[in-house]
Amino acid sequence: MTAGNETVQVPDTDAPNVQDAGEGTEVDQELQEELIEALKDVIDPELGVNVVDLGLIYGVNVDGQIITIDMTLTSAACPLTDVLEEQANSALEEFGREVKINWVWMPPWGPDKITDDGRDQLRMLGFNV
Repeated sequence: MTAGNETVQVPDTDAPNVQDAGEGTEVDQELQEELIEALKDVIDPELGVNVVDLGLIYGVNVDGQIITIDMTLTSAACPLTDVLEEQANSALEEFGREVKINWVWMPPWGPDKITDDGRDQLRMLGFNV
């Protein structure tokens, strides 16, 4: 934890880390659920599954009027970052805050990060996971 920034830990789950840097208070559970649920509208254009269930969201930071999303990609060479940024902005528009994407590469993404729901969605699309 850093001064003025408290992390909400969600141990042993697939939920991304959500932080509130506003006044050092924890993001309430309702806001956390709303942000994560809204990000499920962001669909990876190559795989057809949302970025939350793919495990691409590593964290969400709320600092006043700015929501910063720590997100990775299934491949660092993915040319679709602009598409995902546009989708994230659209999905979080209802919160009335600026959205920033912080592309992160560590830890590297792997299939182990996919949620059970994500695996089910991939199987329905014909992937063997």
